Amino acid sequence: MSKIKKPIILGVLFLLPVIFLLFLYPSTHNYNPLDIVKGDIQELTDFESIPDVNVQLENQITVLGFLGNNPNQEALIGLNLKELIYDKFQGFKKFQVVIIVTDKAEESTKLLKKELNQYKELKYWRFVFGTEEEINKIYNTLRVEEPLNANLASEEVFIIDKERNQRGRLDDREENEKEKNIPVYGMYSYNCIEVAELKNKMSEDMRILFTEYRQKRKGNFNSTTRRAEDLKNNEQE
Repeated sequence: MSKIKKPIILGVLFLLPVIFLLFLYPSTHNYNPLDIVKGDIQELTDFESIPDVNVQLENQITVLGFLGNNPNQEALIGLNLKELIYDKFQGFKKFQVVIIVTDKAEESTKLLKKELNQYKELKYWRFVFGTEEEINKIYNTLRVEEPLNANLASEEVFIIDKERNQRGRLDDREENEKEKNIPVYGMYSYNCIEVAELKNKMSEDMRILFTEYRQKRKGNFNSTTRRAEDLKNNEQE
């Protein structure tokens, strides 16, 4: 009897991991891509950087933020973003954090940069400088829920893909909210003061976007993501 049991047990032990992987396989290839919530985000052509390097959105996966006239005063935003997003994704190709500040904020920017670089230089973190008009112009190309504050700063950051599309969630409802028929609401940006939002939602959305580009490189990507032009009716509702 024991001679019969042994092959059966070994067979079960062998098949269980295979069955588990078969269950996982569809989920890794048929996940929901991160929605395009706005297209044609303005390029950074009119902005300068220190050091003087060519910072652009095209062909980069960018986390875009606005810290305005006094970026050092907004240090908590920068520190949370560094620890919870930048540190996690800095090893990925074509990833960058771009923070837009005013052309009057050079000294304040240096102080914040020193704080952020305290332990290690942030090679993929850029500060770019522009006038109030230039900053408002690029901000107005984004899909936003609140204007910049009086200092031209915001607690919110935005995910921009390699084609200069703004990414996010057209429907950010939880499953229980859907069951209760709560009206649809989206997530178009991520609040850097809300640690849980960065750790859970933004981190997950960044992971999904990197997965999309990895599958595109391999020729495996099949997306039903709604393109920016398909959102016009949604925006008019």
